Amino acid sequence: MSDESSIPAFRSVPRTGVIYVTTEAGRRGYRPGDPEWCNLGQGQPETGDLPGAPPRVGQVAVDVADLEYAPVAGLWEVREAIAGLYNRLYRKGMPSQYSAENVSLSGGGRTSLTRAAASLGQVNLGHFLPDYTAYEELLDVFKAFHAIPILLEGERGYAFTHEDLRREVQGRGLSALLFSNPCNPTGKLVQGDELARWVGVAREQECTLLIDEFYSHYVWSGRPGQIPVESATRYVEDVNKDPIVVFDGLTKNWRYPGWRMTWTVGPRQVIEAVSSAGSFLDGGGSRPLQRAALPLLDEKHVVAETMAINTAFREKRDRFHSRLERLGIRSDRPPDGTFYVWGNLAGLPPPLNDGMGFFRAALEQKIICVPGEFFDVNPGKRRARSSRFRTYVRLSFGPSMEVLDKALERLEAMILRYMQAPAKP
Repeated sequence: MSDESSIPAFRSVPRTGVIYVTTEAGRRGYRPGDPEWCNLGQGQPETGDLPGAPPRVGQVAVDVADLEYAPVAGLWEVREAIAGLYNRLYRKGMPSQYSAENVSLSGGGRTSLTRAAASLGQVNLGHFLPDYTAYEELLDVFKAFHAIPILLEGERGYAFTHEDLRREVQGRGLSALLFSNPCNPTGKLVQGDELARWVGVAREQECTLLIDEFYSHYVWSGRPGQIPVESATRYVEDVNKDPIVVFDGLTKNWRYPGWRMTWTVGPRQVIEAVSSAGSFLDGGGSRPLQRAALPLLDEKHVVAETMAINTAFREKRDRFHSRLERLGIRSDRPPDGTFYVWGNLAGLPPPLNDGMGFFRAALEQKIICVPGEFFDVNPGKRRARSSRFRTYVRLSFGPSMEVLDKALERLEAMILRYMQAPAKP
């Protein structure tokens, strides 16, 4: 066979943005943990000790029973603990409470989202632009539903109100809407009374909200006296009737990305569907890690971890964002949540004013970032490939402050060098 890249029956499967940029960095010598590199493209927070945080789990015991499969929906006692945590954090005093039957466990965030996508019928599913890069292939590989893009404008701070939601549902005939909240990459957060109104519209219009809440403990616009978290489950009236499905896990909010321990919370009927999908998609998650997660779901542990995250990452967010602004990397809005800055490069000299150009130049400085065009979710490549996010880049302040300071010094030197370079005729 002359073309080694062409194998019968297999298609070319695109890489997500993070995988693409780390692969390109690997070709230039990058290896995870290499102190010479600054990985600002990573989709994970620093995983070590933080002041005030509970001790990190360094060992996981494996019981004899853990040698068996876990149930596809997860261990009952862990599902029960997650339901109880949601009730304590968000639903105190409310008559309708989550139970283990409202929770399904899975091995990673993409797995939970894939189970949900596989469970959808022939409906119109809305999604925002920009949003999480992995949504693109997810929205394309399952052919039952039709993905409908909804563009959010940077000039408006990516604003989208409950009335906008109502118009989109009625005008485009949406039966579901998939989005991250806070948004990866922009950091825009729908919260408080406005999120309650979104839930109300979903209930009235019979449109299911599929909400990726993996960054819901990284909230920088919280209200005084409240733990800095937000979840749509706070505004659900009936846990088995309101069409609200949320996805979360230990990956970001507990800072254990390597555990691949995530969950879906929603109406009992939805949980039955996604668990059935898991029976043929992935077979269920890790039994020993599910059992080991039980102490991490204690409310005191969660509050302590969240407060430590808020203190450490808020300082990083403020320093990182302000330094980038001084370098000419502007934000349409400061991030309300997540650990990313969605930077507009339009004011920089070429080639740095283009996301791919900036990415390639940064690689030469041993810095990894993700060009904005990867967040132009385009399932099936139905729209023109020229992206309106070409002048953007996503930069993570997930790494340690030491890594961030090193990266900022290199970026400053890189930008200054291009600004001083003579213009090409």
